[in-house]
Amino acid sequence: MRIATLFGITLSLAIGIGGVTLPVTEAVQLRDGTVYFIQPPKLVNATTTYKDVNVWGGTYYFTINLPENAGESLQKVTIAQREGTENIRYNLNDTRAFAVGTSDACGGLRLRKECRLTLGPVTDERDTRTVTVNFDPPVTPGQTVTIALRPVSNPSFSGVYLLGVTAFPVGEKSHGQFLGFGRFQFYSNGSNWWFP
Repeated sequence: MRIATLFGITLSLAIGIGGVTLPVTEAVQLRDGTVYFIQPPKLVNATTTYKDVNVWGGTYYFTINLPENAGESLQKVTIAQREGTENIRYNLNDTRAFAVGTSDACGGLRLRKECRLTLGPVTDERDTRTVTVNFDPPVTPGQTVTIALRPVSNPSFSGVYLLGVTAFPVGEKSHGQFLGFGRFQFYSNGSNWWFP
């Protein structure tokens, strides 16, 4: 394994010394070119706006923390349905993402604030039940990102639906880091055809 050293873009003033320092960020890259996160992101939360079956207009939120010492920016996230009676279909054009962090991605300010992120292609591979959300530009370390995925409707069948979340760093050959499962429990309450 080879560790490549990259210089950070951000300048920080050394208080008391009066000098300027450049932080050093390390990225793990194997000999074959595969890029890994130094410190992987974490799946903080996964939640849905509605828990009843057949509900239209809901949103599934996946919140991911990309630590300051991640070593690489976040290029894409995949969300794969691993369990559940029915395949969930999505309105991919309604996919949104926003971040809270101290990165310059939020307009050049070094303050904690929320900003909407620009997305690249959002695709759905029906055979593997996987949605891929690309960030353009990639998300820089030190941010908490929330992806808002819009289903056509909640599933028709009640039960537990597990959605596996995997994060990929920037790179032509990047290693996906599995972050965990979003666990959604949908209930049949007798009024299945409710439209908000």
